Amino acid sequence: MDKPLLVLVGAPGAGKSSVGRRVAERLRVGFVDTDQLIERETGMKVSDIFVTMGEGEFRRIEQGVVADALRDERGVVALGGGAVMNPTTSALLKEQTVVWLSVTLSDAANRVGMNTARPLLLGNVRGQLKSLMDERAPTYEAVSTYTVDTSGKTLKVLADEVAALVGGDADA
Repeated sequence: MDKPLLVLVGAPGAGKSSVGRRVAERLRVGFVDTDQLIERETGMKVSDIFVTMGEGEFRRIEQGVVADALRDERGVVALGGGAVMNPTTSALLKEQTVVWLSVTLSDAANRVGMNTARPLLLGNVRGQLKSLMDERAPTYEAVSTYTVDTSGKTLKVLADEVAALVGGDADA
């Protein structure tokens, strides 16, 4: 296999990192979160990159990190919520098995809370989240091989569902 087993996309609060870690454990493969890779590469938190360098520079860095992860990783890769909006990244995702973790606005807002580590959600969190979700949903749908609705499901159930999509034993 010369690409990730699967790539997770979705809005902030969809559970990409939490579900991704559990799926990777279940499938006995590695897991990477591209936001964490960006932080490791830059030595800065994502929120600090937004504040000091701006969203444009963050997206430039993100594009390179995502491309590297899609080329080099063989396990589960979780992308930042906005990564799919980059046309280069969207094109690369067409070669991947992509799972869109869809989430309701209510669930996403509850999971994100007033998390100031998410710079695009500062201010009116619910309003900002709704705008992002509305804007990004068509792209999530377009790049995805599968869609998993996360509404009201536990992490175990979600990990079972996602693992089953790629041939993983749900009871492992």
